[in-house]
Amino acid sequence: MTDTEEDSQSSESWPVNEDWLIEMLKQHHCTNNDLKIADFSAKQGCSDGVSNLSDILAVSVVYNIGSTPNEIASTDVASSSEKLEFIIKLLPHDPFSRYFVTEAKFDLREIRFYTRVLPDLMEFQNRNIKAGSEKMSICVPKCFYTHYSPGKLPATGSPEPPESILVLEDMRSSGYKGISFIKGLNLEQAEYAIKAIASVHALSLGMKFKEKIDLNEKYSFLFQINKATESYQQLLEQGLPQLSKFLQQKGHYERELRVLEQLRPRTKALIENLLQPIEPMGLITHTDFWCNNLLFKECPNDSLNDNCSILDWQMITYSRPTNDIALLITSSLPSNIRRQHTTKLLDLYYNLLRSNCSKIGLDIEVDLQYSRNKMECDFRKSQLLSFLLCIGSIDVALGHEETEQRLLDVLHDFYEDKIFTFDDVFK
Repeated sequence: MTDTEEDSQSSESWPVNEDWLIEMLKQHHCTNNDLKIADFSAKQGCSDGVSNLSDILAVSVVYNIGSTPNEIASTDVASSSEKLEFIIKLLPHDPFSRYFVTEAKFDLREIRFYTRVLPDLMEFQNRNIKAGSEKMSICVPKCFYTHYSPGKLPATGSPEPPESILVLEDMRSSGYKGISFIKGLNLEQAEYAIKAIASVHALSLGMKFKEKIDLNEKYSFLFQINKATESYQQLLEQGLPQLSKFLQQKGHYERELRVLEQLRPRTKALIENLLQPIEPMGLITHTDFWCNNLLFKECPNDSLNDNCSILDWQMITYSRPTNDIALLITSSLPSNIRRQHTTKLLDLYYNLLRSNCSKIGLDIEVDLQYSRNKMECDFRKSQLLSFLLCIGSIDVALGHEETEQRLLDVLHDFYEDKIFTFDDVFK
């Protein structure tokens, strides 16, 4: 899990000016025709749910495109102008954060999701969707522009720093909004989120089997298990002492504190094992699938599959699908909804995965020997991983009565349900 932030870098280093906007808009519209900027504004801040792995700018631009350079000059600007609202994701201005992001290639991974993974999944669906079947949609912001440079260390002269720019549709202008982590998701929103991620899971699983593709080899930029383990372990080592101190202050959590002490020397091995895909169900996962990375339509339409938009694809991994579902349920649902409706949500996900795969000619029960019971076993293990990831972002929960109680409820329930039985993980 990654927290959200409001601060961004200073305006002196913003890339936004008329020349840059013209270049970006021409690339977006695939045109070399004359383009004139009528007005634009840029401000610091982030859309709901944007992660602190990037500095964020929110931009609004009014512009005109002509078929010739002279056409704009002779056209009524007010009647022919277009407006575009978007966000720009940049490398963090803070040197430590910038190094963390570039070293782990979070920025490159998200750019490659939009420029390679997403187009490949949609093209695969077009080739394989059964006649008469409703197409799956992957609801994410439109990508308008990307730029990536890894930086250079020349033999002589000054080094060139890395550069990364990702320009995405601002979904707020299309009627989407974020949900407060403190409040958490309601049942309907959780169902919309599961429907959204089930399409990505099904298409990547189908592409792997129908086209006999090694997804890790095809997409070498995916978050590799060893790198992901190191990143999560660093966060967890910071979060465990905070959680222990919090439980000590609360009192009456002696057994949970003993569990944390047992966890401490084994966390790295547990994370690495739990991130490993369980074949044949290895597929592309979001791996940071919680409410702060989701936007929801303010006026949902159940006849469409666009009620939830998924953001922040920096951590896409070849892993097990239940990791996404467990993180969503553990981190983002109020305790009463999690306790009452986890089975219902798992049923929904399994049925969606099965029906979506069937649309592209893959029967997960016959071809892959997968079942609802097997998914239940996988989910129990994924619950442990979700708890470890939540510890790594413990500061998000502490300081608010509602989220602190949610954390305590998860810890209590997982203890009672024997989720912390580590030996099961290594079977």
